[in-house]
Amino acid sequence: MRKFYLYIISVLLLLTSCEQKDLCFDHPSHTPRVELKVNLSFDRAWEYNTAGYMDWLHGWDVEKYIWPYETLRPAEPEGVRLHAYYYDEMAVERNMTKDKSSVTLKEEGYYDLLLYNNDTEYIVFKDLHSFATANATTRAKTRPTYRGNPLIKRAPKEVTVGQPDMLYGAYIDSVYMERSLVTDTIDVQMKPLVFTYVIRFNVVKGAEHLAQAKGALVGMSEGVNLGSGRTSAGEVTILFDCEVVDEFGVQAKVKSFGIPDYPNVHYTRATPQFGLSVELLLKNGNFQQHDFDVTDQVMMQPHGGVIVIDGIEIDETIDESGGGFQVDVDDWGNDVDVPLPI
Repeated sequence: MRKFYLYIISVLLLLTSCEQKDLCFDHPSHTPRVELKVNLSFDRAWEYNTAGYMDWLHGWDVEKYIWPYETLRPAEPEGVRLHAYYYDEMAVERNMTKDKSSVTLKEEGYYDLLLYNNDTEYIVFKDLHSFATANATTRAKTRPTYRGNPLIKRAPKEVTVGQPDMLYGAYIDSVYMERSLVTDTIDVQMKPLVFTYVIRFNVVKGAEHLAQAKGALVGMSEGVNLGSGRTSAGEVTILFDCEVVDEFGVQAKVKSFGIPDYPNVHYTRATPQFGLSVELLLKNGNFQQHDFDVTDQVMMQPHGGVIVIDGIEIDETIDESGGGFQVDVDDWGNDVDVPLPI
């Protein structure tokens, strides 16, 4: 009988042992740990009035620019990748969603946290071993018909790229994490690192002859630093497709990291230049390219905005390409992705 009582007491102790948290280290909720939960939110701005010149948010004309302002806002991403750096070295890398946004770390101490969305296809991430060097670029792209913008001296030398995917980022330095029974929680708002330019080509004569259109934006930044948000100093030409709008001509939405080496209060490039080209394929098969210098417009809008070109005239009898492109040729001006990062 005494043995039976001892057995009953042992079973009861096992059933109630989790009430003694210091004796239940195999139970996650009762084990001291270094754990962080991130409450994510997203700033879905498609353009920033960073230079203080253009206030598109309060002066948007939907009849003029076709797309309502709110519809240009990027979607929230499907997921986010977090890098936790411990003494400037990668400590852990985790993928998270809004519903599952916690990470467990090994050591107590100060961490630098870098976050960016992980649902991109054309973004190329580089040098992620350190938060100071982590960068994002996009992939090189070519187009057989694009011949460079003759109004911009360096245009022929620039690498041509595709538009980057939408990219959000956040960097939080010196977050102290301690071993505890309680999960630390921080609020993080992800900021846009890619912005949109609404580009409008007003055709004052011959718009009815348009069949297809493509464009090229010269002089934009090749990438962005994920930690600081500063764009790279390297310059590239972004190739993009346009939408033909019968009422006035051509319009496009173009994603970009913004102008090079920005934000930078010491922005001192002696001769900043930005160019815009539009390639027009007419219904009769003729091909034309029109080139413009848009330096003034882009400098006022370093992180997205609106670029307007006025006064384009189309003469359907002129074939400037010399190649006799036909509208029923499906591969006219097809862009070719280059699988290596720039």
